[in-house]
Amino acid sequence: MPDQAPAPLESASLAYENPAFLNSPDGRLIRIMAEYAEPLARFRRERIRDTVVFFGSARFHALDIANRELELLARPYGSERAPHHEQPAKGAELDACRLDDGSANDLKCRRAEAAVEMARYYEDARRLAYIFTQWAMTLKGRQRRFVVTSGGGPGIMEAANRGAYEAGGQTVGLNIKLPFEQLPNPYITPALNFEFHYFFMRKYWFAYLAKALVVFPGGFGTLDEAFEILTLTQTEKLAKKITVIFYGSSYWKSVINLDALVEKGTISPGDLELFQYADTPEEAFSLLQAGLTKNHLEPESRHAQPADGTPAPETHADLAPDIAKTR
Repeated sequence: MPDQAPAPLESASLAYENPAFLNSPDGRLIRIMAEYAEPLARFRRERIRDTVVFFGSARFHALDIANRELELLARPYGSERAPHHEQPAKGAELDACRLDDGSANDLKCRRAEAAVEMARYYEDARRLAYIFTQWAMTLKGRQRRFVVTSGGGPGIMEAANRGAYEAGGQTVGLNIKLPFEQLPNPYITPALNFEFHYFFMRKYWFAYLAKALVVFPGGFGTLDEAFEILTLTQTEKLAKKITVIFYGSSYWKSVINLDALVEKGTISPGDLELFQYADTPEEAFSLLQAGLTKNHLEPESRHAQPADGTPAPETHADLAPDIAKTR
């Protein structure tokens, strides 16, 4: 046996202050719970009751007020530009496209044409978020209603946050931590700037606070998010009605043939009524306003008004984020 007692031990780290544990596989459950509880606390503190989500391409820099040249990004949310042969044609290359004499790179020519279209969608998303936020800010109550929310990145997401910011409203960015460099766009309200590790927790906050969804042209991520919401709506998993708008009918009808799904019997004809198309910011705003008023504002008004006509007092539950119940 040793003659001397061992030296006194220092206090062990508290489990929730132990980064080695929190970042280990054993700490995964704690991290998942944190990505539920921390956003919930912030939404409550900022009095966010519900949201309207904008999805769309993250891969294009927008043509801003300074008329900056549009460049394609290598990956969604990234800052690295795609290689030269994948970029839209410009300068002499664009002149060759116009000549149509066979000397131009066909992919670059097609992307030059698409770049103009995508810049238009950026401006349309910005305009729609602006006019929608102006309307949402007129709604009475202690909570902020139908707050414009995006995935927090560039492209259409930036446009949505930008429009809401320019209207003077709060706006949410639900960013995702990825293995390559990416930053939230600068138009997100700082207190509502979130970053998630888990895609499924980010999806939770997209779906469970949203009362409407506007789907601008995009790629895999946009399709993933849009069809997830449509599936939840189709299966009536969420006990609420969500207004879904696909913006840019020519784009969506060219990349997805949903009528074929009806013909093959994989969806019902009535499933095509789960969403609507819009081609202008004003048309989309009208659809949003009508859907939100019919499905949420009018029923809430009837429920809140007692028979004697006196306003019902607000409860703690009334001031909490309106997280959709599941069936």
